[in-house]
Amino acid sequence: MTPPTSRTWARRGRTPVIRFRGRSLCRISIAALACYKPGERSKLIYRPRRDDGWRNARKSFAWTDYRDLLIAAHQQLGGPIVLVWDNLDVHLAAGMRQFIAGRDWLTVYQLPSYAPDLNPVEGIWSLLRRVWLSNTTFTTPDHLFQTIRHGLRTIQYRTHLIDGCLTGTALSSTPTTTRVQAQ
Repeated sequence: MTPPTSRTWARRGRTPVIRFRGRSLCRISIAALACYKPGERSKLIYRPRRDDGWRNARKSFAWTDYRDLLIAAHQQLGGPIVLVWDNLDVHLAAGMRQFIAGRDWLTVYQLPSYAPDLNPVEGIWSLLRRVWLSNTTFTTPDHLFQTIRHGLRTIQYRTHLIDGCLTGTALSSTPTTTRVQAQ
């Protein structure tokens, strides 16, 4: 991962250079749910996954990992879930569609293609990159993994940051209903 740089300095006339090690076989994937319920604190539920680069190992989340995350969220939140997510191929997998169809507590809405501005979790990733991952050269995959977990844990306990990610999408956490008055 090339470290994102938000600021740097150098002596006048010198070009700043940031040195870091080459590529690693390790890959870190994260799945997250930004949870909103009117009248309650916002929550962030996430699962990091680390791939150490073994030849036959999965490199990212499978639909079963997302299924397990949704089941854990349902148990933690204790109620029905209205899920709004993007068109990632794993979200559209046949096994995932069967899982969704068999759960009455789960309602899913797909975002339009190429609409990251409507996804509150994209705000979480942006915040993580700008605050915790910027201006840092990670020495080992463990260093990166621990920094990501620390950043997500901090966001998790600062609900105003999670609320800000929803506000940035111009979506609302309150359900809108249309009432027809009888005349």
